[in-house]
Amino acid sequence: MQQHSHENTGTGFYELGIAPALLEILEKLHFKIPTPIQEQAMPIAIQGKDLVGIAQTGTGKTLAFGIPMIQRLAQVKRKGLIVLPTRELALQVDEALKKVGHGVGLRTAILIGGISLGIQNRALSKNPHIIIATPGRLIDHLNKKSILLDSVRVVVIDEADRMLDMGFLPQIKKILQVLPKDRQTMLFSATM
Repeated sequence: MQQHSHENTGTGFYELGIAPALLEILEKLHFKIPTPIQEQAMPIAIQGKDLVGIAQTGTGKTLAFGIPMIQRLAQVKRKGLIVLPTRELALQVDEALKKVGHGVGLRTAILIGGISLGIQNRALSKNPHIIIATPGRLIDHLNKKSILLDSVRVVVIDEADRMLDMGFLPQIKKILQVLPKDRQTMLFSATM
C-alpha cells in the first residue's frame, strides 16, 4: 500500500486532478488535506467514471462529488443532478457547492418540498448548472413538464441507503429512466 505524505506540499488536493481555478478556491476556503472519501473518489469522478462511495455524513462527501461535478460540467457544458432524501440535506449540499462554485459562476436550483413551485420554476428558468432535488419534488416537476433532464450528464444519488429506507426506490427508478443513458452516475451511501 502506498503511503502519501501531505505535510510539505501545502495541499493534498493537487494530486487529485482538480483544475487550477478550483484548487485556488479550495485554498482560499482553507481546505488543505482531502478526507479519505475525497482522496479516493475525486480522481475517478474527475475522469467521468461511475462510482459507488461509502462514507458517513460529515466526511466531506459533498466536495468529493461536488468538485468533480463542477469541473466536468465546465468541460462538457451540460447539467448535473443531485438527488437526496431530505430538504435539509439538499440545502446543506447547495450551500457547500455555492461556496466552492461561486468563484466560477456556478448556478444551482433546489427542487424540494416546502418551497413554492413558482420560485423553483424561476430558478430552473435561469438555466442552472446543477439541480439539487428530493425525489418526490423532482417527480412533481417531471410530471408537470417544468423540467427536462435530457441535458444531464452527471448524476449523484446521495444517501442512497437512507432513500431506500424511506421508500424512495420507485421514484429513483423513474428518475433514472428519464435520464440520458450517456451519463456519469455516482452513488453515495453510509452503508452498502
